[in-house]
Amino acid sequence: MSAPTLPDRPKRKTGLIVGVIVAIVAVIAIVAGVVVATGANSGSKDAASGSGEYAGTTVNIGVADASQAYWKTYIALAKKELGVDVKLTNFSDYSQPNPALSQKQVDLNQFQHIQYLANYNVTNDDDLQPIGATAVYPLPLYSTKFSDVKDITKGAKVAIPNDAINQARGLLVLQDAGLLKLKNGGSAFSSTKDIESADVEITALDASQTAGALQSGSVDAAIVNKNYATDAGLKPQNAIYQDDPSSDAAAPYVNVFAARKADVKNELYLKLAALYHDKSVEKGVQEANGGTAVFRETSAADLQKSLAKVEQDARDASEK
Repeated sequence: MSAPTLPDRPKRKTGLIVGVIVAIVAVIAIVAGVVVATGANSGSKDAASGSGEYAGTTVNIGVADASQAYWKTYIALAKKELGVDVKLTNFSDYSQPNPALSQKQVDLNQFQHIQYLANYNVTNDDDLQPIGATAVYPLPLYSTKFSDVKDITKGAKVAIPNDAINQARGLLVLQDAGLLKLKNGGSAFSSTKDIESADVEITALDASQTAGALQSGSVDAAIVNKNYATDAGLKPQNAIYQDDPSSDAAAPYVNVFAARKADVKNELYLKLAALYHDKSVEKGVQEANGGTAVFRETSAADLQKSLAKVEQDARDASEK
């Protein structure tokens, strides 16, 4: 009897190996496909919402000019670049944004300069800190009656902001314009009590009301902060006088993003502050302010040093 015919083992083994290899290749292909697909999907997500690092995060920023178009640009950019949803809380009264930040009603605010922040901290025993610079704006004097500051008649009524810091700066503007004289030349902490002589009658009002007083005719001229001037339709080029925002003396008036002290190193907040200097945002800011903004990109550390100095100046002034 002939021996039984056995299967061709080598051939079967080769087939098995080939099958395994094919299976492995197929698995690799599938995995590669998944990786590629995942990368593609990730890229699409990143393109739609930035890096995605902060996706799902909402940051509430307190401002005083939320209606300005550049904030829409900023919000869209924050979503695209960082994946962040920025919410704006608008305040019509300058006295409100800092307490709101301190009480965690907002995460950041952007409405004030260093001098204002220093005065708030000293007065309220708080420690809010600047984390990013935006710009310096001139503080203009407007009039619907006079076209030149030299034409302002003796006894004319002039409105200035009544909050401590904007009042001091407003008085300095009027002194530079030759309308009054301040005790010892005045300072960043001067008040109406420091007026030694004046050719005009000074009326101190809430900063939000000076433009209205001017337009109603109850005063002949008024110091109007930039956001209220914009809202009232007052154009920078129509100001009859203003200070120089590019001078060294204007350093305390650099506007800033402010945060609670515990958040000064928060990477997301720092990135949001830096995002303000994107060209598209700066363009909108200039359009909203008649090209008067002088942008500053001072570091957070330097801003905080500047704040500390101004706070000490404020304490010294209060002791006199």
